[in-house]
Amino acid sequence: MSLQDQVMTEIKTAMKAKDKVALESLRAIKSALLLMQTDNGSGEAITEEAEIQLIQKLVKQRKDSAAIFIEQGREDLAEPELAQVAVIEKFLPEQLTEEEIEKVVLQTIETTGADGMKDMGKVMGMVSKALAGQADGKTISMIVKKKLA
Repeated sequence: MSLQDQVMTEIKTAMKAKDKVALESLRAIKSALLLMQTDNGSGEAITEEAEIQLIQKLVKQRKDSAAIFIEQGREDLAEPELAQVAVIEKFLPEQLTEEEIEKVVLQTIETTGADGMKDMGKVMGMVSKALAGQADGKTISMIVKKKLA
């Protein structure tokens, strides 16, 4: 079942349950998918990799917004953003723990022979590709910096 079909099924379920947060989140995914298809222009199906990147982008936007709201003391605005994150993350592959990410980073550093921050871009690129959708870039970056420093 494609992501678009999954989202439509979830939208129907959320409508029946009158779950406004889930409905808003799912409609955001649907909208982003439709926008991506029209930007593509060819009307071709979106690849699974592109779908994962899109979902990650939506999660990141909401987390960033929530962080800004919390920083400004507006927990009332942060709560709906974090609730949407929980709904949207259901469509991502299972996320890896920091220990699992660290293992992949160490293997990549070993195979590339990276030493020092000058090789961070090379390591980040390879690890990000290997863990596509299973870890967010901020966590990967933090672990790579720690290991290369």
